[in-house]
Amino acid sequence: MTPTPFTANIPDAAIADLRERLARTRWPEAETVDDWSQGIPLNYLKEVCDYWAADYDWRRFEAKLNSFEQGVTTIDGLDIHFVHAPSPEPTAKPLIIIHGWPGSIVEHLDIIEPLRNPRAHGGNAEDAYHVVVPSLPGYGFSGKPSAPGWSVQRIAAAWVELMNRLGYQRFYVQGGDWGSGIAATMGYQQTHAVEGVHVNLALCSPEELLKLGEPTAEEMGQLGKFQNYVDWESGYSQQQSTRPQTLGYGLTDSPAGQCGWILEKFKAWTDCDGHPENVISRDTMLDNISLYWFTATAASSARLYWESFKGLLTDFTPVTVPAAYSCFPEDLFTMTERWARTRFTDLRYYSRPERGGHFPSLEQPESFVTEVRNGLRALR
Repeated sequence: MTPTPFTANIPDAAIADLRERLARTRWPEAETVDDWSQGIPLNYLKEVCDYWAADYDWRRFEAKLNSFEQGVTTIDGLDIHFVHAPSPEPTAKPLIIIHGWPGSIVEHLDIIEPLRNPRAHGGNAEDAYHVVVPSLPGYGFSGKPSAPGWSVQRIAAAWVELMNRLGYQRFYVQGGDWGSGIAATMGYQQTHAVEGVHVNLALCSPEELLKLGEPTAEEMGQLGKFQNYVDWESGYSQQQSTRPQTLGYGLTDSPAGQCGWILEKFKAWTDCDGHPENVISRDTMLDNISLYWFTATAASSARLYWESFKGLLTDFTPVTVPAAYSCFPEDLFTMTERWARTRFTDLRYYSRPERGGHFPSLEQPESFVTEVRNGLRALR
């Protein structure tokens, strides 16, 4: 089935409605602390929402997105939206880049050109890729599942079909957050199609780690980071994996609520020295938040947690294809090389960049491009 060309075009009425809703926001009282420990501070969220209503330009982002080739194709009964950026290099290899939550294709737009056309960005032709960036089911301009079953495993199979329809029978996979879990699944479920995987988040079996003996001092620190996630950062996942529909009513009706739900993660999960705008511009964060708002995907995106979050934390099937792992220091979870090898049995590249958190393609795009290039080069 040939994909249908796609152009983003949010109606003027939807933009006007957003601004009207922001103007009518009923705000709660301020937090009782002078930090982010109770969530996003009231004054900062008000400031960002005021900017969103008065100064933010969706049409700027829409034009940026529409500068790329986009398409929609129906796979397993669901419309899938994607960006497709073929390389001008005759030796380029196909690469699918998979986002997660609370991200979107917005995360990866600025890294497409350096990967697609490296010689125009200080790189070498051998590092050129035909880049495909799909929107997950229930995210962005992809369709929203109307029945249960769109698990990580089903998405992994759908991405193989998508790549086949674009003419790519074998390809590389890159992913972080949910994209990492999907990439890992493809690395053991679709080995016939996957040349190799590069991830910037990795999970492995606690039972396998115990076989390695006493943790090193570095690994003890990583265990502490995981415990901090469980204690202080995992509330969103408990809600989204158990009652995504209930959450969706508020976030779909209130742009301030949707903004706060996502914006807080751009602070908590980044290597930002205390403020998200140190590493990601306000406009870029609002590009991502606006995509969730205009497509009304608060509930449908959260539903992936209901489908697969528990499985993500229990399915540690070994990934057998060649693999690369870039471990950014301020990601939610980090792993030493020996830990990573318990999951990725053919790990050919392991790196610890100096800076970066959960959204490295937004926080440190040049470093991220370098990591993808170096990691995939090691898999050839």
